[in-house]
Amino acid sequence: MVQQENHMGMLDILSNQYRAALKMLEKVISACPEALWLDVGYRNPFWNVAYHALFYTHLYLQSDEPSFRPWVNHRQDYQNMPQTGEPYTREQVLEYLQVCRDEVSVKLPLLDLESASGFFWLPMSNCEVQIYNIRHLQQHTGELSDRLGDRFGIDVEWISSDRNS
Repeated sequence: MVQQENHMGMLDILSNQYRAALKMLEKVISACPEALWLDVGYRNPFWNVAYHALFYTHLYLQSDEPSFRPWVNHRQDYQNMPQTGEPYTREQVLEYLQVCRDEVSVKLPLLDLESASGFFWLPMSNCEVQIYNIRHLQQHTGELSDRLGDRFGIDVEWISSDRNS
């Protein structure tokens, strides 16, 4: 019984932190001026970094690689950086962000956090993969937030917790 309660507590913590990180990414994407969204002066365009972060968020919320079904608007290899193909629009990336937010609600509670990750390149437990995934999402959100501040003086509020999303 205690182990099950600890598992549920960890799922609540992970879910809360995913929602907070996704809310921060949403704020960064929404605040991005069009000129920066498409700016190819960076090794990785803004839209590509945002898409990359969401693709891997989506992927690692699955129980294993074979369970993954790419987003309906996914373009082959667009998760890779740098990407020079046709950019995703802000609206498309925000739509994908909502897909990821929904996946947190649907997929995360189904994961056995103590089992192996299901991704051969990540030899760790599902629990550690979720922490790894949130760190990855937040790293790229921070990178994009820094671009906003550096180029346009736009500050994006830090969200430490999101217990109501």
